[in-house]
Amino acid sequence: MMLTISVQKPGLVRFSHDRTNHLQKFDRIDSVWSMKMESKFSHNRKMEELSVELPTPSGPHFDLSRDRALQFNRGQPPDKDLDPDEMLEFGGFIAREAMCDEEFWTAAWLRAETRWEDRNVDRYVDNHKRKFTEQEFNKIKKQSRAQFGEKCRCIVTMKKDSKCVKRTVLKSMVGTLDLHIRYLFDGETFPGERVKRPIFNNIKKTTSNSYGYIANLCVTKSARRQGVARNMLQFAVKSARLQDVEQVYVHVERKNKNAQELYEKMGFQIIEGASPPLEEEQLYLLCLKI
Repeated sequence: MMLTISVQKPGLVRFSHDRTNHLQKFDRIDSVWSMKMESKFSHNRKMEELSVELPTPSGPHFDLSRDRALQFNRGQPPDKDLDPDEMLEFGGFIAREAMCDEEFWTAAWLRAETRWEDRNVDRYVDNHKRKFTEQEFNKIKKQSRAQFGEKCRCIVTMKKDSKCVKRTVLKSMVGTLDLHIRYLFDGETFPGERVKRPIFNNIKKTTSNSYGYIANLCVTKSARRQGVARNMLQFAVKSARLQDVEQVYVHVERKNKNAQELYEKMGFQIIEGASPPLEEEQLYLLCLKI
């Protein structure tokens, strides 16, 4: 049996971004995306498990059924299948690494919502969001395979299931970020210090010049002020430490005072030497020594 439901996009807050992403500022209204999925449950079960507790406005539709490989009614893995050392439990949430394609796709979807959260939704915007989600989904999958010597972990925060409530992946995710493990170029003391790099530059992949880089941190509005961003960051820092990384970096917008305050409370400090080159982009580079 096929079931079609409408999902309103949640509001999101962006704390930081990778310098490679060019963000735009727009006005925002809500939209509705339609989704088709297979269901083997009874009618009552469908309404309980697959509905999203948000109002249903009018707007353009986003049909996800064309990607037949993804099962959007898929539930979360049982707690017994999770390694306690590979997750961070807090409140009613769990921060951990994304484990399946459905979680990769939902993380990409959240990032698309963040990118266009302030823009009025029309056919043009909806088309760009759909394309961005598909591209970001493929990018996350590719990065997770640790190709070309760079490691990347897609970290997500999920609502915990209970005995009475079993949620789908789409309904459970409230936040995401990427943790990259990278290496400094010869002569660099922080990422991007050497603006002009030689064409052929052998990177020495040693513990001493490796570093962590955090990007794409976003949290849904409904989960703000509940420690989601802070605990995701703590889990990312812990993961970086297990990779023998001694420094973690992040770029943050200069006007985003809330993000700066969050990072500073966690021990991040602004790299003054990186500020002049980033002035035009209105960014700061922050570093945490671990």
